[in-house]
Amino acid sequence: MNGVLEKSAVKRVIAAIQHFDLPGEIKVLHDSAKSAAEAAAGLGIEVGQIASSIIFKLPDQSPLLIITSGRHRVDTQLVAAELKVEKLERVDADYVKEVSGFSIGGVAPIGWLNQPSITVIDQVLNDYQVIWAAAGHPHAVFPTTYEQLLRCTSAIEMKVGE
Repeated sequence: MNGVLEKSAVKRVIAAIQHFDLPGEIKVLHDSAKSAAEAAAGLGIEVGQIASSIIFKLPDQSPLLIITSGRHRVDTQLVAAELKVEKLERVDADYVKEVSGFSIGGVAPIGWLNQPSITVIDQVLNDYQVIWAAAGHPHAVFPTTYEQLLRCTSAIEMKVGE
């Protein structure tokens, strides 16, 4: 996978890792890590250790980032109720790219072009000593911890799914 670390989105994640003084390094996977299952298989870990960054639109049209464990889907009604908003709107690939600077499959929780209005982190991720997040490219991931992600993103801790 030549050139992955040279991509501008990956370079933003590298800069964010350095800015937040995170100890982990980006790992380039031979196979794609577009889904949590693919990433977990490529790393030889439980799917729950994958921190997926999923973007929604809030009612005011601003971006919401949910960092969720790969072991379940986001319950949008549950999250909307917790945030006291009517509903969360699904977004398309263009919106994801526009607000975050990342393409779907490589959305990192850090290194965004424009910070999300609200970031929520799945409490289930705290069950793992090490979690892995996308690093700006479908083949790039980085190790981190729940506490580190909480600190870097100023996320709201929440139950986001069953």
